[in-house]
Amino acid sequence: MNDKKLNKKDLKKVFWNQMTIRCANNYERQQNAGFTQAMMPVIEKLYDDQDAKKEAYARHMEYFLTNDITSAIPVGISAAMEEMNVNEDGFDASSISAVKMALMGPLAGLGDSLLNGTVRPILASLAISFVGAGLGWFGPLFFVAGMSIVSLGVRYLGVFQGYKQGVKLVESIAKTGIIDKITDIASIAAYMIVGGFIPLLVEIKCPITIGQGESVLIIQEVLDSLAPGILGLAYTGLMYYLIQKKKISAIPLIFITMIVGILGVYMGFLG
Repeated sequence: MNDKKLNKKDLKKVFWNQMTIRCANNYERQQNAGFTQAMMPVIEKLYDDQDAKKEAYARHMEYFLTNDITSAIPVGISAAMEEMNVNEDGFDASSISAVKMALMGPLAGLGDSLLNGTVRPILASLAISFVGAGLGWFGPLFFVAGMSIVSLGVRYLGVFQGYKQGVKLVESIAKTGIIDKITDIASIAAYMIVGGFIPLLVEIKCPITIGQGESVLIIQEVLDSLAPGILGLAYTGLMYYLIQKKKISAIPLIFITMIVGILGVYMGFLG
């Protein structure tokens, strides 16, 4: 009996099917339908027995939730393990679900901090700065292209390298703790890089003057001599405090910022 093997064409189908991971989210089992969609080419290729095929589909319809981009890694690993399940006698099929469950939390933290919390804000900040510099549509196109390259790249490597490395990748992750290390570094980098864009993206001016003639004191010049962009930094810090510490939703804070800005300009204490 010849072993059944997945080829590059099969993995390409898995890669494209993995794009649907968020298309059928539900409150009962979250991303299970999208994960099963990604595994369809694998199951249809490997299993001839209908009962075994049903068991495989049921296995991947279990609860699953992680970052949608990094979910490509357990998809690739599951493909390798399904292949092992077909070809190796005595293989414990329940280990496939166990590996998926073990990867959900770490990959969610990695994807949210490194991709959503670091890469996305950096690209968005650069795109906004391009628009502010008068480059027009280049900014949005830069953001879309940049996120597409990152997203597709991680998904492609997740599927193909996840399949190639298989269970060895899980063991390596567990031994080295590399995901936790990357998550911590990404979080620090995100705060530093996004913080560096505050003076560019959050501009608040105070046109108030005190005194007359040669003795006039311009408040904005005093603030700039202390630290350029200090008002924008202070307001950003206030928003962070209200969102993180006081648990106030960002939506009312956006409307409050709009109202304060309009009234401030109208009343003359903002410019």
